Amino acid sequence: MNHTSDTRYSPRRILIFALLISYALFCLFPLVLALVNSFKTRSEIFTNIIALPEHLEFGNYGRSIKSMRYFRSLLNSAFISTAGLTGIVFFSSIAGWALCRFKGKLSTAIFSLFVLSMLIPFNAIMIPLYRIATVLHLSNTLWGMGWIYSGLGVGMAVFMYHGFVKGIPLDLEDAARIDGCNLLMTFKNVVFPLLLPITATIGIMNLLWMWNDFLLPLIMLQSPSRYTLLLSTNMLFGKYASDWPAILSALILSALPMIIVYVLLQKHIIKGITEGALKG
Repeated sequence: MNHTSDTRYSPRRILIFALLISYALFCLFPLVLALVNSFKTRSEIFTNIIALPEHLEFGNYGRSIKSMRYFRSLLNSAFISTAGLTGIVFFSSIAGWALCRFKGKLSTAIFSLFVLSMLIPFNAIMIPLYRIATVLHLSNTLWGMGWIYSGLGVGMAVFMYHGFVKGIPLDLEDAARIDGCNLLMTFKNVVFPLLLPITATIGIMNLLWMWNDFLLPLIMLQSPSRYTLLLSTNMLFGKYASDWPAILSALILSALPMIIVYVLLQKHIIKGITEGALKG
C-alpha cells in the first residue's frame, strides 16, 4: 500500500501534473480576462485591465445582445454549423467505410485525394471558391454556407473514419449480409452505430471550427440578417472608437454555446480520439 502511495505522489507525477495545470491556466487566462472585463465600465478597462470590477455592469450584455442581434446571429450560426456538420458526417462516414472496405487502385487514389486536400491552405482556394459559390448561387445564403463547410471538412473526416473502420471486425458485416442486409442496411444498422465515438470527435472538432470561423462568413455573407455571431461581433468595432465592454460581452456570449457543447461531449471526444488513434 505504501508502494502505491509513493508511486501516486512521485516527484515525476507531481511535476507533470503541475505542468499540465500551468498550461491549462495559461490557455484559460484570456477567457477569464475577457469574462472579468466584460463586467467593467470602459474607464475601468483602460485604468487596470487585470483588476476586478468595482461593481458588476450587467448592462454590457444587454447592449451587446441588442447591438449584434444576438438571437438572430445565434440561430444563423447554429443553422450553418448544423447543416455543415450533417453533410460532413453523412458523406464522410459512407466514404470512409467504402474506401476502407472496397480496396483497389481506384479507392486508393480517391482516398489519397482526400488526404491531399487536407494539405491545401484555405488562402489558396479562397478566391476560386468565392467565384464558384457565386456562380452556383451559394454565396450569401445559409444553406450555401452549410454546403461549403461540408466540402471543406470532408477531407479530414474521411481520413478519421477510414482509420476507425479498420478496427471494426469484418465478420459483423458478413453476418449482416448473410441475414439479408444489403450494403446500405449493413452500413446503417451495423457499421454506423459502431462509429459513434469517432463521430462525436469529428462532430465537436468541426463544430468548433465552423462556429469560430470568421474569414469564410466574411467573404460569403453580405446581408446583416445572415451574419454569424462572430460577424455580428465585428460590427461592434468602430472606425475611431470601440465599445470594449460590449465587445468582450459579445465574445463571451459567442463562445458560451460551444463551451457548453464541449463540456457535455467531453467524455465522448476523448474516447473517440483514443479509439481512433489505436484503431487507425
